Amino acid sequence: MIRFSARLALAGGREALTRLVIIAVAVALGTGMLLMTLAAINGVNTQNSRYAWLNTGRTSSTRVADPSVDPLWWRITGDYYNGSTIGRIDVAATGPTSPKPPGVDRLPGPGEFIASPAMTKLLDRVPAAQLADRFAGHQVGTIGPAALPGPDSLVVIVGRTPDEMAHLTDAKRVWRIASALPSQCDGCDIGIRSSGLDLILGVTAAALLFPVLIFIGAATRLAAARREQRFAAMRLIGATPAQISVVAAVESVLAAVVGTGLGFGVFYALRDPVAAINLTGYAFYPSDLSLNLADIIGVLVGIPVGAALAGLVALRRVRISPLGVTRRVTPKPPRVYRLIPLALGIGELTFAIGHVPDSSIQQVAVFLPGFLVIMAGLIIAGPWFTMVGARLLARRSSRPATLVAARRLADNPHAAFRAVSGLVLGLFVTTVATGEITTIVDHRGTQHAGLPRTMVQQPWPMNTTETSVDPNVLTTLRSEPGVTSVVVVRTNPAWHGIMVRRVGSGPPIDVVLPGLASCSDLEVDPDLGRCPPGARVVQVQADFMGPEANSPAHVWPVAAAATPPLDTLPLAALAVNTDGSTAAIERVRTVLEAGLGAQVPPATQDDFATDQTQTLAGWQQLANVVILASLPIAGCSLAVSIVGGLTERKRPFSLLRLTGVRIRTLRGVVALESAVPLLAVAVIAIGAALLGSQLFLRAQMGYSLSSLHGEYYIVVFAGLAASLAIIGLTLPLLERITGPETARSE
Repeated sequence: MIRFSARLALAGGREALTRLVIIAVAVALGTGMLLMTLAAINGVNTQNSRYAWLNTGRTSSTRVADPSVDPLWWRITGDYYNGSTIGRIDVAATGPTSPKPPGVDRLPGPGEFIASPAMTKLLDRVPAAQLADRFAGHQVGTIGPAALPGPDSLVVIVGRTPDEMAHLTDAKRVWRIASALPSQCDGCDIGIRSSGLDLILGVTAAALLFPVLIFIGAATRLAAARREQRFAAMRLIGATPAQISVVAAVESVLAAVVGTGLGFGVFYALRDPVAAINLTGYAFYPSDLSLNLADIIGVLVGIPVGAALAGLVALRRVRISPLGVTRRVTPKPPRVYRLIPLALGIGELTFAIGHVPDSSIQQVAVFLPGFLVIMAGLIIAGPWFTMVGARLLARRSSRPATLVAARRLADNPHAAFRAVSGLVLGLFVTTVATGEITTIVDHRGTQHAGLPRTMVQQPWPMNTTETSVDPNVLTTLRSEPGVTSVVVVRTNPAWHGIMVRRVGSGPPIDVVLPGLASCSDLEVDPDLGRCPPGARVVQVQADFMGPEANSPAHVWPVAAAATPPLDTLPLAALAVNTDGSTAAIERVRTVLEAGLGAQVPPATQDDFATDQTQTLAGWQQLANVVILASLPIAGCSLAVSIVGGLTERKRPFSLLRLTGVRIRTLRGVVALESAVPLLAVAVIAIGAALLGSQLFLRAQMGYSLSSLHGEYYIVVFAGLAASLAIIGLTLPLLERITGPETARSE
């Protein structure tokens, strides 16, 4: 029976072969995306395991003394270069058995350092005064991939003496290198909490696979009526329901097997480009995006089995009765209860406002299911919206093509919406991704608007008692090209030790406490504000942030009369203003780190947002992948659905032409049947996406949805225009398949 079924599937002429090819292509796309998502989840976990050693010293287990091992002095800090984050680890071995991190052959000694490949390229490219001089030595090796989250990781291990390390804040003695995943140990704050990201990737897979599944369904339904008639005829001559099921399953499995094999090819073709996506803050090594045995077996078995089940479900009427395919009646119109899932999804996001859990994983578990329910609600409610739009169209038009199209849409809105459902979901995903990312970028940019981005700030810890700055460092800074001023900010006794938290419409934000500065320092650079006449000491923000700060017109308030002499007060910050050039900023940073042994890395305001910017860039790239993948696939689904619908109705259209209906009228009917549900439900999808984005942003971040940029409207317009063009390209087929010979041959 299987051999007969295969021969029947392959010997059905051009129509059968076309259907098999289209189904195979649809399955290949779906399989490739599914494999890529599984590989991305594996890649996140693999990448996360390479973060483990960076948490050395942050957990008590690495600081438990071991008599058989010489302790290792260890200190990890951050650094920056031109918007990129650098991981710096200072080490000092106390004996030959001191533990060493993965990816290195030996520990660097005093005056030596080891750098990652990306860091090595950066050191070779820029002048030493801008970067290499911070490490006070020469490079003696390269860190291997086993210790690097990604190929673009900037990491450097600097050797020191034990005496130097003993005087550094946060330096610790360790007896072993950390190996536990960040999510598996307390105090491990470097790395990825991968469970939440796995959930995000799973929802991303759903966003990608929804259009693909719709595409597969549309391809499977090609020539459904003809196949149903063929199988019904087989039933009439004695075929059993089980035999019909085998025939239907084999036809679907053949295409699915071929498509699954092609899907692995799609996966390996896309693996290198996808590995370059900065999803977690770093790009992946291509080998990170790997598949385990369970993934491979699950896909190889699951996809064909799913295709077989889809084929059986699609032809379930034939198995009920051999004459079932002739008993066609107008389906029941969709009811308003189809709006319930959509309302539930929106209600869930609305409830989240004011009820957001503290854990990031719990937050993901709250918001993402809400969006999934909205997506499912759009699919469920789509036929109802199509029916309402068709009825409104029928009431307001008297043209023949419009009336025929409107009545057909109202009679069977399920089939009409099915053709455009992929595009509707694509527009929803596009709008959500663009709206949320645009708003986050706009608000975070606003937080830093007007700040002195040209300023490098060297903060001191709040509990410091240090009162002096090496005068040689100040002299060197003031002589650096591009430096316009150097301001020493002291701790304000009125605020010292007081922690302030400002609560606005969003999450709490640390407020920079006011410090004290000398007017003689401020007079050098009027861009930082000015002192009142006769004042010698004024109260300033340590980062020179304020409603009117960073402006020559701003006047800082005079310090309290009882303020002690400045040189007796602890240091709060050293603010070095520059001309904004990369060379000046990085030379200043190098002087500060080399001259002061900075406990906290000197940074600009842009550096403080570097990690957030990298994360947003990763999500933007992920959103672009979803957009660029979902819209074209949805367009293909639309084309296949229209062609399938024309094939199913070529006899009725042929009879209409024989009665005198012009081909232009029939083309108008087909165009309206496709365009009306597309445009009607697209408006609903975009509205639901904007509402869902607003609710998420309000609940999670306290933001209001920003106006979408022009790029979004270009993408939406291009997607809708391409969809309408696809509809137009299928119209010439109508004349070819509705000639008089079609009516005679049926």
